[in-house]
Amino acid sequence: MKVLVPIKRVVDYNVKVRPKSDGSDADLANLKMSINPFCEIAVEEAVRLREKGAVTEIVAVSIGMQQSQEQLRTALALGADRAILISTDLAVEPLAIAKCLKALMDSEKPDIVLLGKQAIDGDNNQTGQMLGAFTGYAQGTFASELTLEDGRAVVKREVDGGLQTVSLELPAIVTSDLRLNEPRYASLPNIMKAKRKPLDTMTPEELGVDVSPRTQLINVRLPAERVAGIIVEDVATLVDKLKNEAKVIS
Repeated sequence: MKVLVPIKRVVDYNVKVRPKSDGSDADLANLKMSINPFCEIAVEEAVRLREKGAVTEIVAVSIGMQQSQEQLRTALALGADRAILISTDLAVEPLAIAKCLKALMDSEKPDIVLLGKQAIDGDNNQTGQMLGAFTGYAQGTFASELTLEDGRAVVKREVDGGLQTVSLELPAIVTSDLRLNEPRYASLPNIMKAKRKPLDTMTPEELGVDVSPRTQLINVRLPAERVAGIIVEDVATLVDKLKNEAKVIS
């Protein structure tokens, strides 16, 4: 069984991002870049499935600049068997990513596509669902638990009312939530081995996909600073301020 794990290069979640002085975009110069945390969870889950004997091959794929090879090498160090970079200098959107993945799936023919539910830069939460629409595959989103049994993927997913369990016919698409697992750290021997694992490069044009942006970024700015709160002496004062100052109650 083959698992395809798409990953994305994003600013490390510990780094605070600020806009450029002209507000044209986020300033990413000299910032630490990492695998998107949800994608890292997806890689870890694929490795755990292989350790259980349910998966035989893990293929990591990223769509973006040449620098994304760094994150693909990290995925290889975490346990992926090989990697593919779909190289482009354009800022790819979820629609373009889904189209590239669909084209790649036509040749790779994975049994499961396991990807993060969203990226922490755009927070779109769209790629998995769009890929499901393009392929017609069953999908289990926001997975907090994944098991493979009797040729099906059983996904426990988080919904507003609690947990929902779905059984998906393979091939299927699964998007990972935070509680699916806790990713391991790459060991030094595995980091060294990852340098020798195959990493292929192709372009969207070779896949026959147009990745031109459909949207235009107009402005980037920090959110307005919130006014500091106050401490009131009693409930009566609180009610008075909510009624007469904030005017949120009548």
